[in-house]
Amino acid sequence: AEAAGLMPLLGGWVIQEACRTLALWSDDPALRTLTLAVNVSADQFQVDDFEASVMDTIRLHGVEPARLKIELTESVIVHDLAPVIAKIDNLRAAGIGFALDDFGTGYSSLSYLRQLPLDQLKIDRSFVKESLDTERGTALARSIVQLGLDLGFVVLAEGIETPAQHAFLRDCGCHEFQGYLFGRPMPADAFAAHVREATLRTAETAPVLLRDALADRPKRAQPFAGTA
Repeated sequence: AEAAGLMPLLGGWVIQEACRTLALWSDDPALRTLTLAVNVSADQFQVDDFEASVMDTIRLHGVEPARLKIELTESVIVHDLAPVIAKIDNLRAAGIGFALDDFGTGYSSLSYLRQLPLDQLKIDRSFVKESLDTERGTALARSIVQLGLDLGFVVLAEGIETPAQHAFLRDCGCHEFQGYLFGRPMPADAFAAHVREATLRTAETAPVLLRDALADRPKRAQPFAGTA
């Protein structure tokens, strides 16, 4: 699709489907607050009417802009940075979130990372995979997480496959996680059913957890009822 120059057309369809799905979820208590992230290629992002197209699609489906997140890869940085920043600023002002996807595998420098007005940094799975394999891998993963935190980004680790990876990156300060440890890719309908089931389990478990928490809480001392 990229070689044929179809990415802008295909990417536009993806955003249409994302907004249509968000509109369907709006009436579902278990799904109405979820954010949906879409990958946008550098070619699609560079199209002159990209901003207008995204906002028109959002308005068409009656979706809250804050429920849509756009994920860019580092390849977008090979273009002139000023118009990239301007587009991101304009769409973020409307409420749309932005993430830098697969960080560490592309062209970005620390200078570019400092300038881009992003909300989230997604650490590439290659760093996660090596995070516990070698001392250098561990040090590099920890440093990348800390860099994202220092720059004020929400940090997400991609490709989490083991509890050990999850625990390590959580202790490093990662906010969010993505990978087969939590679930595999699935159709939208199956995902919606999965979220509803998880929400129901949480609702059923919450009273028990609250009861146990109250039982474990130290009893308050009774006021002394002395005589004057």
